[in-house]
Amino acid sequence: MIAAKTLTIGLLVGLAWFESLAVAQVKPPVNFEPETIDSQVIIGYGTAIGDVDGDGRQDVLLADKKQFVWYRNPDWKRFVLAENLTERDNVCIAARDIDGDGKVEVAVGGQWNPGDTENSGAVFYLKPGPDRRERWTPIRLHHEPVVHRMRWLKLPNNKFGLVVAPLHGRGNKKGKGAGVRLLIYQMVNGPEQPWEMTEIDSEYHVTHNFDIAKTSDDVDAEDIFYLGREGAKQISYRDGQWQRKNLPGVQGGGEIRFGKNVLGAAFLATIEPFHGTDLILYEAKKTAEDKQLPYAQRTVLDSKLNQGHAVAVGDFLGNGKRQIVAGWRAPNEGGKFGIKFYFSEPGDGSGRQWSSFFVDENEMACEDLRAADLDGDGRLDIVASGRSTHNLIIYWNRPSK
Repeated sequence: MIAAKTLTIGLLVGLAWFESLAVAQVKPPVNFEPETIDSQVIIGYGTAIGDVDGDGRQDVLLADKKQFVWYRNPDWKRFVLAENLTERDNVCIAARDIDGDGKVEVAVGGQWNPGDTENSGAVFYLKPGPDRRERWTPIRLHHEPVVHRMRWLKLPNNKFGLVVAPLHGRGNKKGKGAGVRLLIYQMVNGPEQPWEMTEIDSEYHVTHNFDIAKTSDDVDAEDIFYLGREGAKQISYRDGQWQRKNLPGVQGGGEIRFGKNVLGAAFLATIEPFHGTDLILYEAKKTAEDKQLPYAQRTVLDSKLNQGHAVAVGDFLGNGKRQIVAGWRAPNEGGKFGIKFYFSEPGDGSGRQWSSFFVDENEMACEDLRAADLDGDGRLDIVASGRSTHNLIIYWNRPSK
């Protein structure tokens, strides 16, 4: 367990973070209690959340250096899905119930070598046996070089596809050359038969992450929020076609997450630049003609990260307001790394005043994190994996004491 720490709250004023203007010792509105479920993680490249064994509880999955594993809720016993699938490191994992049986399907990515834009990368679907605690069978799928991130996407008519994003385009050198091929894979006749594969974007030359989100109650499908060094875009599948909409107000970066407040107002949280220092909030901006420009208002919530590598959004406080969690993996100028929680002040009707506190200070060199209600109490918890700290921790969302 991590010892309790005195938490310093900084106030956001205008468009920049001025920690020296309004620093106060205040009581955090929520208490995140850490529980280490693995202290021997090698790198902890990527995490996922989902019910692996069909018992109705959300389990934790991890892409570690050479193994893909899952941890059973609530005893957090560790089971290996697959290991040593490729010569080089694993890098990503995606888990979701796509056939409605109450148990997740799992895809993984490996052969990680960001310096090799010709021959690196691997994509596998993992097929479970009768006992999901035993090893799963890897089924190799097509891959592009430098496979980096993947997620299952819900399409119209309750269909699903696996979206896979490489870091670089094929043959790229220093971010120049061919565009990154963002692909979607669809299982047509079972996992062992050929999968249908479609390129849905190839404009960016260096990408890092994307988010999957349902943006409209009128459409039973999800959109992709895709971020690269060159900018961001929203990608959707409507009326049998892929539609791409550039988000001109959003600058290039490394991490992106989509969220809504209780009134349905959409916002984005990003970390900029690539492996960057700044946590950014994008929200609608009202014009002189009283029109709303989506994601046109850019606010710097924090500029003191170092190798920012993880973001999550959600209503952790249960008040319907916007809240953001961000993690970084290297010490900043103050020697700090870890995870911070950002929230707009309850009495601030404008939503322009934000405060923050450390969820974890110098115990978690955060490589990835997720938000999910793991104990069914209606409150979002945090799961994070640490790179140099070699740990996997659940931060339980408890009422402030």
